[in-house]
Amino acid sequence: MSLELQFEETIAHDQRLEPRDWVPDAYRSTMVRMIAQHAHSEIIGMQPEGNWITRAPSLRRKAILLAKVQDEAGHGLYLYSAAETLGADRAELTEKLVTGRQKYSSIFNYPTLTFADVGVIGWLVDGAAICNQVPLCRSSYGPYARAMIRICKEESFHQRQGYELLMTMMRGTEQQRAMVQESVDRWWWPSLMMFGPPDADSSHTAQSMEWKIKRHTNDELRQRFVDMSVPQADALGVTLPDPDLRWNAEREHHDFGEIDWAEFKQVVSGNGPCNAQRVAHRKAAHDEGAWVREAAAAHARKNDERRGSAA
Repeated sequence: MSLELQFEETIAHDQRLEPRDWVPDAYRSTMVRMIAQHAHSEIIGMQPEGNWITRAPSLRRKAILLAKVQDEAGHGLYLYSAAETLGADRAELTEKLVTGRQKYSSIFNYPTLTFADVGVIGWLVDGAAICNQVPLCRSSYGPYARAMIRICKEESFHQRQGYELLMTMMRGTEQQRAMVQESVDRWWWPSLMMFGPPDADSSHTAQSMEWKIKRHTNDELRQRFVDMSVPQADALGVTLPDPDLRWNAEREHHDFGEIDWAEFKQVVSGNGPCNAQRVAHRKAAHDEGAWVREAAAAHARKNDERRGSAA
């Protein structure tokens, strides 16, 4: 059996591909692009909420936020490790990120203006991530699928944390309730954009579905997220900012308004409210941490030399 036929048989039988297996160059490049974009999103995604760690209103909220940001760092590390099993170089991926040659999720280019944003990010942004990522636990590439299992468990906890914060605020003062509603108004549409362009405009979806990298299209996942969020918003007591949002009994799904795809393209192209700030901060952290990487490499070399001398 040829290597290509073995690859096709593995996909057809819904089995996992592992680093030892032969895969077409196009599959490898697609997986590296997808995993790298996800890893970059986790690392950049530390910034919007990390901005509020020093200003959290209580020690409990500070501890929760610290733990969440730490989780996101861990997610990035899992994913960079998964990309390395495909032959990618972590340093090269970081270089591509800070020079604008690789993308990350558009959602992290919006500012966190109030502490309510911390809760709304947990509820909506992490909720959208869960919708998108749970099917990836069944991705055809083994290391990515296994990394997603732990990531999804932690993202689910993050969503609960965010929703609990919002419920607390909604039981508070009128000013706090207004703060939550204002935050929901700003984050709802960018959250819908997280799933990517509509299926008709997506250049990767069809092939990713054929290779069973993805299990659902962008529009299917977006619909699932809307249907999940509406009853949650009702329980929370907030209004989702879409006058066209209503239940469609015939489709058994919620209809919703048109997304501003021009805004999405602007943000993805690097012209969002915080694109330059996010990348500059990541580049500065990478540059300032060079001495740590160099010291770790030197320490590893010395250990290897000692082991060699002892042998």
